[in-house]
Amino acid sequence: MPPPRRALLTSLLRLRAFSSIASPHPHPPAPPRRHQFVADPTASTSRSVVGAIGGGSGNPLDPTQLLRDDPVAITASLWVSSFRAAAAAAASAAAPASSTPAPPQSLTPFLSRLELWVLAYQKAYADETGSYLPRSSIPASTLASLHSLRNAVLDARFRFGNRLTPFLQSPRAANAPDPATLSKRKLRALLTTPGPPPFQDRVVQELLLLLLEPVYEARFSPKSFAFRPGRSPHAAIRTIRRSFAPYLWYIKGDLSPLLHSPDPALVVGALIRDVRDKKVVDLIRSALLNPVVTASDDAGVKKKKTKRKYQKKKVLPEGEPKPDPYWLQTFFGFAPEEAQMQPDWGHCGVLSPLLANVCLDELDKWMEEKIKEFYKPSKSDVVGGDDGIEQGNTSWPEFVPTSGPDKTRKVDYIRYGGHFLIGVRGPRADAAVLRKQLVEFCDQRFRIKLDNENLPIEHITKGIMFLDHVLCRRVVYPTLRYTATGGKIISEKGVGTLLSVTASLKQCIKQFRKLEFLKGDREPDPQPCFRMFHATQAHTNSQMNKLLLTMAEWYRYADNRKKVVNFCSYIIRGSLAKLYAAKYKLRSRAKVYKIASRNLSRPLKDKKGQSPEYHNLLRMGLVDSIDGLQYTRMSMVPDPDYTPLPSGWRPDHEKILLEYIKLTDQQTLEEQRACIREEGLITPQDYISMLVWGYKKNAVLLPSSKASDAHGSTEDLGSDTDELGEKELGNEGCQRFPKFAEMS
Repeated sequence: MPPPRRALLTSLLRLRAFSSIASPHPHPPAPPRRHQFVADPTASTSRSVVGAIGGGSGNPLDPTQLLRDDPVAITASLWVSSFRAAAAAAASAAAPASSTPAPPQSLTPFLSRLELWVLAYQKAYADETGSYLPRSSIPASTLASLHSLRNAVLDARFRFGNRLTPFLQSPRAANAPDPATLSKRKLRALLTTPGPPPFQDRVVQELLLLLLEPVYEARFSPKSFAFRPGRSPHAAIRTIRRSFAPYLWYIKGDLSPLLHSPDPALVVGALIRDVRDKKVVDLIRSALLNPVVTASDDAGVKKKKTKRKYQKKKVLPEGEPKPDPYWLQTFFGFAPEEAQMQPDWGHCGVLSPLLANVCLDELDKWMEEKIKEFYKPSKSDVVGGDDGIEQGNTSWPEFVPTSGPDKTRKVDYIRYGGHFLIGVRGPRADAAVLRKQLVEFCDQRFRIKLDNENLPIEHITKGIMFLDHVLCRRVVYPTLRYTATGGKIISEKGVGTLLSVTASLKQCIKQFRKLEFLKGDREPDPQPCFRMFHATQAHTNSQMNKLLLTMAEWYRYADNRKKVVNFCSYIIRGSLAKLYAAKYKLRSRAKVYKIASRNLSRPLKDKKGQSPEYHNLLRMGLVDSIDGLQYTRMSMVPDPDYTPLPSGWRPDHEKILLEYIKLTDQQTLEEQRACIREEGLITPQDYISMLVWGYKKNAVLLPSSKASDAHGSTEDLGSDTDELGEKELGNEGCQRFPKFAEMS
């Protein structure tokens, strides 16, 4: 059954919009006037748009007349153009004789697109209220406010932290009084009392993030793994497991002071290397330089002197987002040291992590040059040859066979946030030279004083802590099987070292002690979790199960995953048993386990779990089911994930973008066609064209109906036509299309 016309038209339009992303508009638009709503010249969705607000059909003051394109398609065009420009810049750097690279793309046309402002408003609205607002549900007054906010930004009338002239109100404070009607006392309190940033600041921050993230994601080093889409701590751990196996000496550093208090001149200087748009740079400079209202000491003293009145229990409004569940708050307490610090610079908000990566990208590029400088291959070493390609078993990258005394000298580097890890293969003197150069670079570029205590050089045998995982190595004697000449399979004993990535049980105990789940170091003793005292047994167990499942996923790539997750289950189970013993007055954990079983799945109230009628009531649905705790036995914990990370790994979105850019390149298309011709193959499109052309060419040879009446009856005509088809359509067609005849 053919699809309806509407569905077919929709699919064709989607295909046309997606295919037009890579190709620029054939007719460049006229130069924009002030506040003209135009698309980027390289954007795929650029069409002839009404010039000024007063032009066009309909109400000239209606902002909906400016919402013409899909904002997701506009951002997709920016991602594609940024990655294409980065690929061209890399190609020009590889070939110095080539032409100079194109200048950075201007972001002002994107800054004037009202569709992107609506998308930024939707993201800020979701963070503010916890619910998604469709584009069709945005009221006209909000669109008018967004339009005025856009004009204020383009005219340089917008100021971060301005609470007196709001262009856009928060959806949770729609009925807030006008600052012009407030008294002097309330105005002073509004300006001096610290609080959340104005909602319009968050919309501007989201818009700047939409514009700057694709520009810098195409230029960032693959060695950084923090505050970037698709580059999680798991990706960093898997990269270490694959690439850091042959290294003996490690340098671990911390640049967190840069994330705490950055220098605005340093940030702006790093920003203008890739973004030359004055409006965008001025916005970020004002966000860094404008002062932030903080609480003063005098205010704290006054609060202590005043008596605190009785306060009723707070009831959350219907539209206010609910707080994080207990298991999520608890898991945030297990965040490793490298992930605890998230930058928050001035009025930058969600833009701060991206700006931190922009500053630290200079360190990444400097280390990439040092990796090339320190590389000295050795033919007798199995780690690297003259070509620099890693040798050995690629399916088991953690194993390094034993080699001779002459080793390949090489360096590798990885960074997560303000923390970095450098691996050195070779003598310790190479690590000392690299550390000295690193201290000088950080002092000159970031103005951070580092010394030997901040950058210790440690051997792999002592264990290197990174992201709450310990890197160590041990000697193994595996049986190596390989295929010799002639197809003979040879098995022999080998010797080498194996990189082990294990979860730190000491850090796990430290985090549990910080969350008051246990006390003691050598013999940890679980403590009752009194925060869940007023919750039901079913709710408490479900919350703790979610915590255990999340922790099992966090330790997914650790070699001791079973041990550490089972230990976490033991601590949580003991904590809940003590809680239930205090809540139901059962005196001891043994009594709780006797009634509720080992996994605490039977009800404890009035000792119903011991009654034989409980299972019948549960089967009939007359009582609530209680989920037992997960991973009470070590055999129930899933095995570690040893899937090797592919060489040259990239996140999924980057692979899709690069593949799309490659497929839309005309040179790639010509190479594919030439390869098909050399192999003597035929494309499906050419195959169909040959069929249609052959039918049209041979249909001329058939006699007409009048000639058939003159020669004889219809049956005779059919037989003659069959003979003609066998003679001319077959033999002549085979002569004209020999390849087609062979394929058929």
